[in-house]
Amino acid sequence: MTIDALGRFGVWRGYQGVTPDDASELEQLGYGTVWLGGSPPAELPVVESLLAATETLTVATSIVNIWTAPAKTVAESYHRIEENFPGRFLLGVGAGHPEFNGTYQKPYDALVEYLDELDAAGVPKERLALAALGPRVLELARDRTAGALPYLVTPEHSRRARAILGESTLLAVEQKLVVEEDPERAREVGRTIVPMYLGLGNYVANLRRLGFDEDDVATPGSDRLIDQLAVHGSAERVAEQLLAHLDAGADHVGLQALGPDYLASLRALAPLLRA
Repeated sequence: MTIDALGRFGVWRGYQGVTPDDASELEQLGYGTVWLGGSPPAELPVVESLLAATETLTVATSIVNIWTAPAKTVAESYHRIEENFPGRFLLGVGAGHPEFNGTYQKPYDALVEYLDELDAAGVPKERLALAALGPRVLELARDRTAGALPYLVTPEHSRRARAILGESTLLAVEQKLVVEEDPERAREVGRTIVPMYLGLGNYVANLRRLGFDEDDVATPGSDRLIDQLAVHGSAERVAEQLLAHLDAGADHVGLQALGPDYLASLRALAPLLRA
């Protein structure tokens, strides 16, 4: 999947939180991709309804959880979607979190086995991407898929990831945002979601690698942490912080707009993000 197909900016949203009408508007606003989070089931029921409501939008998963979605069924879903909407779907997969998955063990080996199954089932490398934070899984994404899908990261992570991935591997990052000029109100919104990740070991380890200390990652997260993981300010200020990922080496940024009206934030940002 090329960056031309994804666009520079997309929208990250739980798979149950995007309607066909939303997808149509996001396409009209100029966003290139809708990323479906929340571990959608292997049958990928939402994808085709969003593709049918749009003309050029790419739909991607961020991510299908390898512990809950059997590779055989996911591959069948991929081929079904590709037949109906050729070239408009990117399959993102990942290992989830040991805290949520009772069968979670040796995630790296499980990822390799899962990718082997998808490969054997005819899912092409260029239509696959992998949730990746640390160096080893970033290298796996580089070697076995079209690219890496880091979540809950900063531009500094984008810079480090690019150094590992090289120039030809896709780097599509997620960034939470709050279009709100009052920093206290913005942080309050950010803390409605960021603290849930501070109990997950892989995210905390990655944040520590990025220079955050124990006080930063202790629930509910320091102001410094919240300010970087849920960027905020005027629409212009938020746009600057999104562009920082591209400056650091990312190819694409998936915007996770927080707050009661996510579309309002995306409408405000859209004209500021167009090339």
